[in-house]
Amino acid sequence: MDQIKRFLPFYIMALPGIIYLIINNYMPLVGLQVAFKRFNYGKGIWGSPWNGIKNFEFLFSSNSAQRIIRNTLLYNVAFILIGIVIGVAAAILLNEVRQKRPLKIYQTSILLPYLMSMVIISYLAYVFLGTNTGVINGVIRRLGGANINWYNEPKYWPALLIFIHVWKTLGFNMILYYSSLVGFSQDYYEAAELDGATKWQQITKITLPLLRPTIITLLILQLGQIFRSDFGLFYQVPMNQGALFDVTDTIDTFVYRALLKTPNIGMSSSAGFIQSVVGFIFIMTANGIIRKMSPSDSLF
Repeated sequence: MDQIKRFLPFYIMALPGIIYLIINNYMPLVGLQVAFKRFNYGKGIWGSPWNGIKNFEFLFSSNSAQRIIRNTLLYNVAFILIGIVIGVAAAILLNEVRQKRPLKIYQTSILLPYLMSMVIISYLAYVFLGTNTGVINGVIRRLGGANINWYNEPKYWPALLIFIHVWKTLGFNMILYYSSLVGFSQDYYEAAELDGATKWQQITKITLPLLRPTIITLLILQLGQIFRSDFGLFYQVPMNQGALFDVTDTIDTFVYRALLKTPNIGMSSSAGFIQSVVGFIFIMTANGIIRKMSPSDSLF
């Protein structure tokens, strides 16, 4: 009882967050049953008849199943790996800036794309990639080359999408790593300098090992989203061009286009259910592997 009284103010402070968590994360779990029902708008969730796993068939029986699963997984693997490398590198470089004004300018400049809507990003992409008015084609014409119809050439888009995603999310990833960097004791670096360690040796022998728990934690959390995709990135940026579907179509964009033709909520619910299950499996597997290799770095 004494402990309850002691921590009662903290429980009261946490109460709004707990209520939000219950309303936003736990109450919607009731809707998971829609994935296993033939949803009828008139009968509602509870009155709609069950139909087993038929809602899941549209994802795996479609001719596009292999394509959308491949694109979703491979893009996310690239996003995670490249995002970690560039995010850590940017945080380390930013940590070397000692003057406050340049530091604020760099932080704002790098974080600004993350704050932009994907609609704005898609228009910016079109400014550069437009066939007749695009900046890149303008440069190519000045150099004596011919226009490239970017929105009809699938071979360019894997690199373009990865670049746009990394550019947009770099600021947020950098802040996560930078917030850990600024908390490291400078005693390690001062001792390393006295021993004659170069800057590269300080990074590889001090900075990266100290950053390892942060990198592992963010890696595990990102693996939970490996079967999901940024709808705006894959739908709005390529302008929903059919010629690019082979390299831009993911589970989320496929479900959206399917719903435009057949407004079946059960199909979209089954896709979301599969994405959550796969994400859960990846998180548990990755955490289990890390727990065996380095128990102190695992989430649980």
